[in-house]
Amino acid sequence: MAKKIFIVDDDKTLTKILQAFLQDNGYEVTVSNDGEEALAKIEHNRPDLLVLDVVMPKMNGYAFLFEMRKFEFGVAIPVIVLTCKEEMADIFKVEGVKEYLIKPFPNKDLLDKIKKYA
Repeated sequence: MAKKIFIVDDDKTLTKILQAFLQDNGYEVTVSNDGEEALAKIEHNRPDLLVLDVVMPKMNGYAFLFEMRKFEFGVAIPVIVLTCKEEMADIFKVEGVKEYLIKPFPNKDLLDKIKKYA
């Protein structure tokens, strides 16, 4: 059975590219373009790993993480953050984020991190 990856990012071009790439590598992929939509979907579509952008409309990545962690299952989901802000690395550690990637990044780097945790 394929591992489930949930991508939450408002960049629709990026999510389409990552979705196709990860599906080609054997993963089942769900996409949401903002934190509110993702929060509504995640309870019914519990992923094995979450790929999360920080800066998004409606609900940013930090607020999404805070709300997701309120679900009992949400604490156990590994999170890989996608960001343009390298200086945020220390904050990610505090929030329990497993890994982060600075945009732009090679798709292979994301795949390597996913294989490590999913």
